[in-house]
Amino acid sequence: MSVGPALILGVLVGIFHASLFVLIRGNAGGRLPFIVVAAILGAWAGDALADRLGFDILMLGDFHLLGASVVAWIGIGVASAVAILGPSAKRA
Repeated sequence: MSVGPALILGVLVGIFHASLFVLIRGNAGGRLPFIVVAAILGAWAGDALADRLGFDILMLGDFHLLGASVVAWIGIGVASAVAILGPSAKRA
């Protein structure tokens, strides 16, 4: 089984943008794993979506860097919104 370069670059772009989010925000608390996973999946999906739509601006080889970055930030935003708006643990 071979791992394609799109998945590897998606992981790298996702981790980069999650790190950038934490650097800007200051902390991520307990939601950091969810933010990282959402950013990685968003970057991977963003590459596939940009390829499907023919969005060929700012590419790294066959990898659609701009599309991956935009959808990674959407994933980070969704993960943050769910963590903020979701149910919180009751404290006694």
